Amino acid sequence: MGFTRINGKMVEAQVVPGQRLFSQRGAMLGYTGDVRFTPNITGGQGGVMSMIGRRVANEDTPLMTVEGQGRVMFGHGGHHVHVVDLTGDTLFVEADRLLAFEGTLRQSTVFLGSQGGVMGMVRGQVSGQGLFTTRLEGHGSVAVMAHGGVFELPITPGQSVHVDPQAYVAHRGEVRNKLSTAIGWREMIGRGSGEAFQLELSGQGTVYVQASEEKL
Repeated sequence: MGFTRINGKMVEAQVVPGQRLFSQRGAMLGYTGDVRFTPNITGGQGGVMSMIGRRVANEDTPLMTVEGQGRVMFGHGGHHVHVVDLTGDTLFVEADRLLAFEGTLRQSTVFLGSQGGVMGMVRGQVSGQGLFTTRLEGHGSVAVMAHGGVFELPITPGQSVHVDPQAYVAHRGEVRNKLSTAIGWREMIGRGSGEAFQLELSGQGTVYVQASEEKL
C-alpha cells in the first residue's frame, strides 16, 4: 500500500482487502470506497503491554484499525507529515508524533529508559516529552507528524549527533541515545530546550528532526 503525499500536511493510503492500516484517532480527513475504522485498544500489534505503555504516556486515545477497500486521506492538526519507508529495519517514533502506519509492521512500545537509563526518565519528566516511544519493525510505510517540517540528519560511527529533545521526531538504524545536560542540575529545573538538554545519538542510522520545538 504505502502512503502517497498529497501536500506537506496530508497523505493518502490505498486500503485493500486482507490488509490493515493503523492510525491515530482523529487522523482521518476523508475517504472513498468501503472503508471501516475500528478502535484498537491493544495498540496495533503490540498487545496489552503496548496499550499499557501508551496509557502511561498519557495517550488515552487508542489507535484506529483501518480496513476494507478504498482510499483514505490522513492528517492531523495541520501538522507537517513526513513518510518513512522501512525495508526490514527498525524505526523509533516519539509516540505522540505517530500519524499512521501499515499493518505489515510489527509494533511495540519501548520505555526510553531502556536506552537512556535514568537520564532517559529525566528527559521525559523535565523536557515534557513522553517516556515512551513506539518501535516499528519490518517492511512497510510510516507517516509521522512534525511542526515546521522534518529534516534528516545522518548518524555515522564515531560522530555523535546532538538534538534538542523537543525537536526529536524519530530515528532509525543501530542507534543508541542518551540525555546530556549543558548546565547544572539546579539551573535546569523548569527548562526543556536544547540549551539545557541535548539528546545524544550515536551509532549508524538517521535521526528525524522537526523544524520547531513546539510540542504536539
